[in-house]
Amino acid sequence: MSAIHEELRIALARIAYFRLMPRARDEANRGSTSLELMFDLATVVAVSAAAHGLAQDVSGGHLTLGAIRFSCNFFMAWLAWMNYTWFASGYDDKSRPFRALSMVIIFGSLTLAAGIQDADGVQPIWLGLVGFTIMRLGMIALWLGAAHGDQDGRATALRYAGAIATMQLYWYALILNFPPQAALYFPLFALGAAGELAIPVLAERKTTANWHHGHIIDRYNMFNIIVLGECFAAIAMIIADSRVPDPRHFQLAGLCFLIAFSMWGLYFDRNEQLLNRKLSTVLTWAYGHYVLFAAGAATAAGFSVTLSVARERSSTSTQGVALAIGVPIALYLVALWLARDRASWRGSQHWLLLVAATLILACSALSSHPLEWITGLLVCAVMARRRVYSANHRNSEI
Repeated sequence: MSAIHEELRIALARIAYFRLMPRARDEANRGSTSLELMFDLATVVAVSAAAHGLAQDVSGGHLTLGAIRFSCNFFMAWLAWMNYTWFASGYDDKSRPFRALSMVIIFGSLTLAAGIQDADGVQPIWLGLVGFTIMRLGMIALWLGAAHGDQDGRATALRYAGAIATMQLYWYALILNFPPQAALYFPLFALGAAGELAIPVLAERKTTANWHHGHIIDRYNMFNIIVLGECFAAIAMIIADSRVPDPRHFQLAGLCFLIAFSMWGLYFDRNEQLLNRKLSTVLTWAYGHYVLFAAGAATAAGFSVTLSVARERSSTSTQGVALAIGVPIALYLVALWLARDRASWRGSQHWLLLVAATLILACSALSSHPLEWITGLLVCAVMARRRVYSANHRNSEI
């Protein structure tokens, strides 16, 4: 028995004092690891729970409250994913302690997802808080490991660990003292979100954290696939809703399918992402993607609302359904412009996404066939971008 205790003591000591060495920023062929993909699977559950809750709220006529709750729930899921992703990009050395702590964080992500599913908007989100705590404790341990192993980035790593611990105390104070229906809950949540977003600014004021450019872009691409996958899940539900093949369901599913693929086409259009490592550029790109990812998941919720109306299980009007789809798509396009096109495109193409977003909002509010107009506008935007890319590619060859 004493031998077992000694082995346990040694194992705990190794975890407590482990070191994570920084990975090379110019490492070739750096893509997502299988462990990161497992983390993505856990994130899928949280994203799905947030989107499902939004669809229920909108179908029940609680649009504003549903949007606020969805923004909060999605923010926690996205923040946890972002914290781990950027850290792993710089310090994933494939060691046993790193993998063990990663598994702890993944379990916390699943607990957070369960808390989002269990949230009713009345009781404090205890389960979500527990899951978020597990994840943040894992992140603090990882940053302390980086502080031990990266002498050049030690101060930055310690500032990250301290800031994350401080913000976690803030979340405890908020959740324990203010139920979700309290008037101050959402303003205080927004204040906490601002504090979380300010952590990199404070931590990297002297030395930037280590991360791999191509790997980060690959990871963000994967998250966008996650939210567009939620759109596919909603489309499958629309198709499966009728017991026999129904042209109306196939028409609706076809329009939603074209919308989802157009969103994919506009994002993955071979245009460069994240042009440099300047902190302001990086933060604009990274935080702009929160709106983009949330809008993608909210679009899936809009598809589900459309199905609820078709089933006559929702009192939402046709225009309300159109706005439930059109507003998220417009936000998706605006966020994509902010994060990427604002700095990379010139000429008429610079304004394409903003013009498309404006027209989509107008069609959602005014058109008698909004879904058809939204689909047509997105398809046209994709075709315009493809033509410009092909023309530029031919010119570069000449």
